[in-house]
This record gives sequence, structure tokens and C-alpha cells, in this order.
Amino acid sequence: MGEMSDTGRLILLGAPLGNPADASARFREVLATADVVAAEDTRRLTRLARDLDVTVGGRIVSYFEGNEERRTPELADVLTAGYVVALVTDGGMPSVSDPGYRLVRAALDAGVPVTAAPGPSAVTTALALSGLPCDRFCFEGFLPRTPGARRSRLRALAAEERTLVFFEAPHRIAGALADLAAAFGA
Repeated sequence: MGEMSDTGRLILLGAPLGNPADASARFREVLATADVVAAEDTRRLTRLARDLDVTVGGRIVSYFEGNEERRTPELADVLTAGYVVALVTDGGMPSVSDPGYRLVRAALDAGVPVTAAPGPSAVTTALALSGLPCDRFCFEGFLPRTPGARRSRLRALAAEERTLVFFEAPHRIAGALADLAAAFGA
């Protein structure tokens, strides 16, 4: 690892949503200089770094939904020891329907500064391209996986006046669209 400072720093990296060329210069710089890079998928990170012609300078560790709870205290210890940790997910901003919230909370609770190298946002990109009103919106994240729970959530949101944004997995999109049409009368 690199030279320690009095306090570490957590940097959230907004990853490209598909086209590696969308990565910012700061994204590239942080990948190359962070002491530790915590990645949702280390293979995707390696492929992205190669596509960007960036050599990841620090240690790469996995940080995904399945190990987030266990790995957070380890990374918090690295941060409080004075090292820079970069957190990158497969696309978009960590913590937004992706791993990261626990680590951000742990860093803030430990007095460690948290910053970001902003990048693409699936939510705001979808809003901007949709043609829907986006002066006020409600982000709901992923819908429940089971049809009954999904329909119940949508019924609860049926009176919402703001534009609603949902994430959905490709294999559930047909069912989700049918339930959305039924709940919102389209």
C-alpha cells in the first residue's frame, strides 16, 4: 500500500454504464493511485482497467452484496489506518442499488472523509432521455422479485404524482412491465 496519511479517504467511483470511454480522467487517476480498490466484480474491474489502459496501483478486493457485511469492517480498518480506498461497482454510482452504503456509513461514522469521482448515473440518464417530467421524481430502486410483492408495491405507489424510476433485471422485465401497466392503467 501507499504512504499513509493521518486520515484515510473513501472515494466512490462512478463507473461507465457500458462504454468504457465514458470514464472520466479522475476515475482513471483514482484507479491508478488508490491504495485499495474495492470492486463489485473484480473480473469486470480488471477488464475495465485494461480497456482504459490503466494499471490499478493498489490491492484489489471484492466487495459485493454477498460479502459486503463481512468486508465492511476490514475496509473501515484500512480507512482509519490512513489509506485511500476506492469503491467501484459494475456501472453507475456505488450505493445506488449497488454495494456501498455500508462502507460509506462506516467511513462517516469513523470520521473518515468520503468523496466521489462522479460518473454516469443510470437514474438521471434515464430521466433525461425519457421525455417524462423530471423536475420532481421518486427513485424506487429494484422492484420486489416475487410477482405478488411487486404488485403490492406498485399498488402502494399508484397515487404517486412524481415520475417514478425503477431498476429491473432483464429476466424480470416482461412481468414487471405487465404489472406496471396493470397498476398504473397504461
